[in-house]
Amino acid sequence: MRLYPLFADLNGLPVLVVGGGSVAERKVAALLEAGAVVRVGAPRLLPALADQAADGRIAHLDGAFEPSWLDDVWLVIAATDNRDLNAEVAACATGRRILCNVVDDPALSRFQVPAVVDRAPLTIGISTGGAAPMFARRVRETLESHLDPAIGPLVALAQRHRKAIVDAFPDLAARRRFYDGLYDGPVLDLLRHARHFEAEAALLEALDRDAPPVPGSVVLVGAGPGDPGLLTLAGLRELNRADVILHDQLVGPEVLAMTRRDAERIDVGKRGGGRHTPQSEINELLLQHARAGRYVVRLKGGDPLVFGRGGEEMLYLRRHGVACTVVPGVTAAVACAAYAGIPLTHREHAQSVRLLTAHCKDSLDTLDWAALAGERQTLAVYMGLAQLAHLTGQLLAHGRAADTPFALIENGTLPQQRVLRGELHALPALASAHRIAAPALLVIGPVATMADELRWFGEMVDAASRCADADLAFCPSFQRKLEPSASLAT
Repeated sequence: MRLYPLFADLNGLPVLVVGGGSVAERKVAALLEAGAVVRVGAPRLLPALADQAADGRIAHLDGAFEPSWLDDVWLVIAATDNRDLNAEVAACATGRRILCNVVDDPALSRFQVPAVVDRAPLTIGISTGGAAPMFARRVRETLESHLDPAIGPLVALAQRHRKAIVDAFPDLAARRRFYDGLYDGPVLDLLRHARHFEAEAALLEALDRDAPPVPGSVVLVGAGPGDPGLLTLAGLRELNRADVILHDQLVGPEVLAMTRRDAERIDVGKRGGGRHTPQSEINELLLQHARAGRYVVRLKGGDPLVFGRGGEEMLYLRRHGVACTVVPGVTAAVACAAYAGIPLTHREHAQSVRLLTAHCKDSLDTLDWAALAGERQTLAVYMGLAQLAHLTGQLLAHGRAADTPFALIENGTLPQQRVLRGELHALPALASAHRIAAPALLVIGPVATMADELRWFGEMVDAASRCADADLAFCPSFQRKLEPSASLAT
């Protein structure tokens, strides 16, 4: 059955609801919100409906259904639990050419009440023709999560200035481009940030066809560590607005597939041993596209402001007069640890977390190793594979226990995730023996042992399986009789 989609203006019109139970109560609430004059026919009413009748918000038709209840009404909803009675109401309504909905009975209904996404004055109705209303509910949930909450205020703003818009753009194609500009440009963005007066000023300025073109802008978006499901809703909205997307090499194809189809994509990835885009070149590309009036998304793995050079890019753009905002992402330490079953903090093991980058030896040499070697804390180390020996040696030399647990998480949150567990003294050799490759996050501290019991995603590497291939001084089974400095020399 194909339905004709229709939005009805019921303001001030009499509508009949037959039934006084909880279903009728929900239908009455929606009708009152639409401005209908509601009559409820039933021998008994739930207390909430009885209160509404007593207050005069609805009219109560007391007793069993009578065809006269249909006099002058424009719409009928049968909401009783008696199918025979519902069928009688529907037949009487059809005989009078009045549209009738029988709740949960599409065969008796002449119209369906859709699942609704409310972004007033924008309303979206979803219907399965009564075939599977629960699926309509799931579609509504999806739309609720993806539809920008600011779209309602944008529609209201456009409505308020509709006459001025029509007068300024009598040509329909030009008017359509103007509305597209409101949606894709700064007006919606200002409403999104609750800057309503500035949004209205931007609309009025755009009505002046002699006004200078609106400058472009940049938003830094965190894509998360790999699993596309960890991209935030705000991030997804920005990807669907972007004219240009400058993305890291580690942003996977599944995330890029969610971007606006006609957006220009530029890979500006940086990866050890591979192609490298200098930061200065990235800065210039962002500036160039923004100054050309484009909406630019700088898409970064993890979070833009956690070892992502997002702060450098923001400063560069701001100092060159380009607007720049941020959509945070789920950083790798949080996500990868969670997917490995590791709580970064735990009352019995760690009261603090330190996020470190071990991208190069120079950066490691600036760290306070004595503080990092302290107990009852978790170290989460980004980009540390190439410096594992140096990192391990410094921690051992500054007093961190050789049997401190570690977890090395390769390709965290992705289907090919692997977790290598062991003790700190064995870290470099085990990582080499098991050929752990970037991207990998290192977690050091007692909480790492919890992966043994709590892991729920990906594979756990059997560290002992290749222990024979590794230097004995780094094997968990090695009977350590050396001081940390001697062990490091080995």
